[in-house]
Amino acid sequence: MTIDQILNDKGREIISVRADSSLAEAARTLDLKKIGAVVALEDGGGIIGVLSERDIVRQVARNGEAALKMTVGDAMTRDVITIESTTNVDVAMQLMTDRRIRHLPVFRNERLVGVVSIGDLVKWKIAETEAEAEAMKSYLSAQY
Repeated sequence: MTIDQILNDKGREIISVRADSSLAEAARTLDLKKIGAVVALEDGGGIIGVLSERDIVRQVARNGEAALKMTVGDAMTRDVITIESTTNVDVAMQLMTDRRIRHLPVFRNERLVGVVSIGDLVKWKIAETEAEAEAMKSYLSAQY
């Protein structure tokens, strides 16, 4: 299965913020949308960073309440790891594990088309395993 198939199931909505937004505004967006990360986009729509809950927590730990007035640009990860929509799910999971990240922006033809989380990939993996187990049960039942 490819990342494209997961996006077909979960949807392709991209929640984004501006790099000049405050961390407080970004935290409200994360809470409202019930997500763990947002992408920061430049005016032309290009991705310039990813801000996760962890990024916000780190800034609060370092700067206290003043962190919430900092900008997304001050706290986001700028060296963004991305994948193509044609990437195999197992390859994406391995990349996330190796790089210790939980969110991957997804591109197709150099255009941002979605974001997947480790939760999205684990959910698919569980469904795949359950389907294989059910198929095996059916096969064995038919044999005996």
